[in-house]
Amino acid sequence: MVDLMIDAFIKVRFLDVLDIFLVGLLLYMVYTWIKGSSAINIFLTILGIVVILKVVQLLHMELLSAILGAFVDVGFIALIIIFQPEIRRFLLSIGNSKFAVGFRNLFSKFGLKYKSDESTDLDTICEACISMGEGKVGALILLTQENDLQDIVDTGVKIDAIISKPLLENIFFKNSPLHDGAMVIANNKIVSARCILPITQQTRLPGSYGLRHRAGIGVSETHDCIVLVVSEETGSIRIVYDGKVTDVKPSEMKAKIKEIESRKNLSK
Repeated sequence: MVDLMIDAFIKVRFLDVLDIFLVGLLLYMVYTWIKGSSAINIFLTILGIVVILKVVQLLHMELLSAILGAFVDVGFIALIIIFQPEIRRFLLSIGNSKFAVGFRNLFSKFGLKYKSDESTDLDTICEACISMGEGKVGALILLTQENDLQDIVDTGVKIDAIISKPLLENIFFKNSPLHDGAMVIANNKIVSARCILPITQQTRLPGSYGLRHRAGIGVSETHDCIVLVVSEETGSIRIVYDGKVTDVKPSEMKAKIKEIESRKNLSK
C-alpha cells in the first residue's frame, strides 16, 4: 500500500500540478462570474455530475460512466444555449480588456486603424444634456471609445447625422418615437437611436436608479464606452464608465469625460 502511494506521488509531474491549478482558477473565475444569479445552481449541478463521472470512471463502473458521459456531452451543448447571453457578455468583456486593447493598438502602429481619429463634439453634447436636465427630459447617450458598438447600433434605428443640440433634444423629447432607448455617438456622428442595452446584474444599487440607469451600467460593464444618463425624475446628470456611476454638476460634465478618456489612454 505504501509502495503504491509512493509511486503515485513520484508520477506527479509539475505539469500535472499546473493543470490542477489552472482548472481550479478557471472554476473560480466562472463561479465569481455567475454567482448571485440563477445560473449558479445549474453550474454547481453540472460540476457535481462531472465529479461523480470521474469517480465512477476510476472505479471502472462502465455502464454508469457511459450514461453520465453521454449526459455531460449533451450538457455542454445545453449550457452554451442556456448561458448564451452570459457567454456573449463574457467574451465582449474580454474583447474590451486591457490586453485586447493593447493588442489592437499594436496593429494600429502598423497602419491598421479601426477607429477614426476625429474628436467628438463634447461641447454640443454637454449643452444638450444640460438643457434636457433643466427640462427633466430623460436621456441615455453612449460615447464610443475603442470600438464602434456595432452590436448595440444594430438593435436601434440608424440616424447617421451630424451632432447638433436641437437634434439631440428632439430625439429624446418625450413624444418622439425615438426617445425610448439609447443613442450611440461614434466618429462625431449620431449613429443610431432607440438602441436596446443589456441590464446590469448588480443587486446593490440605489433605489433611485431606474431602468435607464441600470441599462447604462450594464452596457458599460460589457462594452468600451462612456455613458451619459440624464434623469427624467430629477434632471440630474450622471456619467457611467466601467460599471461605475459618477454624479456630476453641469459645469463639470465635459471635464469629467475628458478625465475618463485621459485616464484610459494612460492605462494603455
